[in-house]
Amino acid sequence: MTRITIAKGDGIGPEIMDATLAILKAAGAQFETDEIEVGEKVYLKGNTSGISAESWDIIRRNKVFLKAPITTPQGGGYKSLNVSTRKFLGLYANVRPCRSFHPYIKTKHPVMDLVIVRENEEDLYAGIEHQQTDEVVQCLKLISRPGCEKIVRYAFEYAKQQNRKKVTCFTKDNIMKQTDGLFHEVFNEIAAEYPDIENEHWIVDIGAAKVADTPEAFDVIVMPNLYGDVISDIAAQITGSVGLAGSSNIGEECAMFEAIHGSAPLIAGQNVANPSGLLQGAILMLTHIGQNEVAEKVQNAWLKTIEDGTHTADIYKEGTSKEKVGTKEFAEAVIANLGQKPKELKTVKYSGDSAMVLPKYTRKPALDKKLVGVDLFAHWRGTNPEEIAAMLHKIETNGLALSMITNRGIKVYPHGFSETFCTDHWRCRFKPTNGREVRPQDIIDLMQSAANGGIEVVKTENLYAFNGKDAFSLGQGQ
Repeated sequence: MTRITIAKGDGIGPEIMDATLAILKAAGAQFETDEIEVGEKVYLKGNTSGISAESWDIIRRNKVFLKAPITTPQGGGYKSLNVSTRKFLGLYANVRPCRSFHPYIKTKHPVMDLVIVRENEEDLYAGIEHQQTDEVVQCLKLISRPGCEKIVRYAFEYAKQQNRKKVTCFTKDNIMKQTDGLFHEVFNEIAAEYPDIENEHWIVDIGAAKVADTPEAFDVIVMPNLYGDVISDIAAQITGSVGLAGSSNIGEECAMFEAIHGSAPLIAGQNVANPSGLLQGAILMLTHIGQNEVAEKVQNAWLKTIEDGTHTADIYKEGTSKEKVGTKEFAEAVIANLGQKPKELKTVKYSGDSAMVLPKYTRKPALDKKLVGVDLFAHWRGTNPEEIAAMLHKIETNGLALSMITNRGIKVYPHGFSETFCTDHWRCRFKPTNGREVRPQDIIDLMQSAANGGIEVVKTENLYAFNGKDAFSLGQGQ
């Protein structure tokens, strides 16, 4: 018997949670619940995180968290509980199935059935930003090997458990060769361990276009955080109803399951809300804890209910739907269909009846790392690269010589174009003239020389080679 934590949330949350739990219990799901209070009431008691320390303890003890939508009050410095939960509990994988239910739910893509697996912790969502000059701000894109390995392996294990045939990777490694390049490299490494599952890679822009135009070409798609955030919403929308979608957030220790829609306070307490999104999240929970047979029974009964035309108001359509029902009545219809399967909609079948077991990340042996140069980022309000280059040549020291200047990534010295627009933020690359390994003291001396020479350095980035391979980007046009 699995013990799970539940939170009924705000708005329509209590209604759809009660409906969901009734369906799961009727289907024979084996779990017990501990209920916690999160959301608006907790926020308004003065807790800016929306959750108490005691509730965190219960979630961490039970490891599995089924959460209804909550309301985050506007203003007042209130923090998103969803974001906090993902980061504090290390929920690295966001999983969102996106399936169309033609002809019962209107969509332009009648055979769409894909799953977005999104890395959930790093990338640009690390949220590390700085204003460096009057005109330029930066956001650091952090991609780690552990983050890549965990999310890619999860995608392949999920495909294996769910009887999916293909895993596709989306990156932009034709431009971001280091960060997205690492994600693509790890994808290729792990894909080789799953020869029975087809794999492919798409550049994210054309891949996104393909999802919007021909989603039936995909099965499971794995990608870094930002792309996954954008494309999972696109995919959910083009299925025909975001309100029918659930998602899971998976970590090495804990997992959270939820609907992707909000708390809809305007219809709370009226018995009109559709519990399907939370039910879909709960089905993902059942497969996570190894109760796949029950998950199949619930999903197929739900599909049968949709196919029967028994619909809540949000998806009810004259001529297609046959009966408009409330929240409780919809749940009762699903319960009545347990053990049955749809005739037109595709039934589901999951592999085995055991929980997914993922190995913990094992750190690789250290690489041979050498310091081979440094980029100084300077704040200079001039516009002529030749002028700042002349200043930079004067600060050269200890054999470190200016080799390149870029502005917004574009090489402007040497041999730049006069047409290139320059801001006040300059990347100035120094490398040794004799090919020797650079010492940290060389960079300290160069920084002191820059200060003495009137160059305002706002940031530095050491340039490294790992196992003899340069591990930094060239300037555009270099």
